[in-house]
Amino acid sequence: QMQLVESGGGLVQAGGSLRLSCAASGRSFSGYGMGWFRQAPKKAREFVAGISYSGSFTYVADSVKGRFTISRDNARNTMALQMNSLKPEDTAVYYCAVSRRYGSGTPLLQVASYDYWGQGTQVTVSS
Repeated sequence: QMQLVESGGGLVQAGGSLRLSCAASGRSFSGYGMGWFRQAPKKAREFVAGISYSGSFTYVADSVKGRFTISRDNARNTMALQMNSLKPEDTAVYYCAVSRRYGSGTPLLQVASYDYWGQGTQVTVSS
């Protein structure tokens, strides 16, 4: 089994930045793609960004394009999400996830395509 733990969330003013981290332990995520999702109150969980195992392929949702950057460090079993120019609509619980269904190529966007999930970290952006 794989355990994922997110950190780095918090309260920030609009226009500010946060860097989320995801640390994996237990089962190796060697060869697996990873992603970040978020869920705002009363809304469905949505894809934010994904990255292939090598890091060569990344994809971010249109709503965060140009503001968020995803990266990973396989040697340290970690993944990060750099969030800049934050907006109040970015307020949500952010989750990291690992997919056994893909490792290379364009990241998968569907929640159901991911097999392991962290507990989430709250990001609140004030106006």
